[in-house]
Amino acid sequence: MSTELLDAPATQTMTIGKALNLGLRRAMEDDPKVVLMGEDIGKLGGVFRITDGLQKDFGEDRVVDTPLAEAGIVGTAVGLAMRGYRPVCEIQFDGFVFPAYNQIVTQVAKIHARSRGTVPMPIVIRIPMGGGIGAVEHHSESPEAYFAHTPGLKVVAVSNPVDAYWGIQQAIAAPDPVVFLEPKRRYWEKAEVDTSATPEPLFRSRVVRGGDDVTVLAYGPMVKTALQAAEAAAEEGRSLEVIDLRTISPLDLDPVHESVRRTGRCVVVHEAATTLGPGAEIAARVTETCFHSLEAPVLRVGGYDTPYPPSKLEEEYLPDLDRVLDAVDRAMGF
Repeated sequence: MSTELLDAPATQTMTIGKALNLGLRRAMEDDPKVVLMGEDIGKLGGVFRITDGLQKDFGEDRVVDTPLAEAGIVGTAVGLAMRGYRPVCEIQFDGFVFPAYNQIVTQVAKIHARSRGTVPMPIVIRIPMGGGIGAVEHHSESPEAYFAHTPGLKVVAVSNPVDAYWGIQQAIAAPDPVVFLEPKRRYWEKAEVDTSATPEPLFRSRVVRGGDDVTVLAYGPMVKTALQAAEAAAEEGRSLEVIDLRTISPLDLDPVHESVRRTGRCVVVHEAATTLGPGAEIAARVTETCFHSLEAPVLRVGGYDTPYPPSKLEEEYLPDLDRVLDAVDRAMGF
């Protein structure tokens, strides 16, 4: 184990970015078959510095600076996985994933089933997701619905340093391919992480704030927005229960159903476009299961059904506290 991990206290305050770095480091130390691949992830340490220092410590054979070729990165990872490695691919920005889309949905997602279980695909595809950083076109997408719709893929969206640290290790250790979404505008959010704790299971949702009036569901970058809405609602005498879904595929909706049966109202929040976004599936399943408990329709707050706008307009596009509170008002009005 590296000196950095050995000398560090068990509980540290760290950013999401630092938690991912330490989680990757620990996974690489625990398993020599873990290999990182991506554009500028070696000497530069990635554009967000998530892999900073890893090539220096583990060498160029395990932290590989690749050409600008997403299809080639993922295609190479397929071959490595077939030979017993656990490749971790970094897609530099969310909008860059689409050249690799064919490899992901026709190879990565299907080989395990196509081989009748004889060829696992323990590949992790890390994607910084979402907007809010003032970036140019193709740098602020939320493509999670494409992957959640594809059988054979797990889709994880972390929202905090604790889940970032443990989640990346759990995703790497998983026998199935995982699309691992990282909220790029939250990379610098800080929290305490106990690196000696027993982590929660990866594919489970979690109640992050209790409440009685409305259940608010979110994942990734929108969890903080939902919590801010809950704080503001509390000043008006309303109690919002906030659930971090944590994983989009598979969905863990048992805690959601339990909450909605109690509150009778549900609002789903995400940055992805609203039409046919993850919220549509969640709303349908909550309605099917909790129909007799609902006092109002399940409402969705998402991105508008337009291409992501120029950065000077993105704050108008992204769901914010006011839009979440408006949905709460509408739910309470039924």
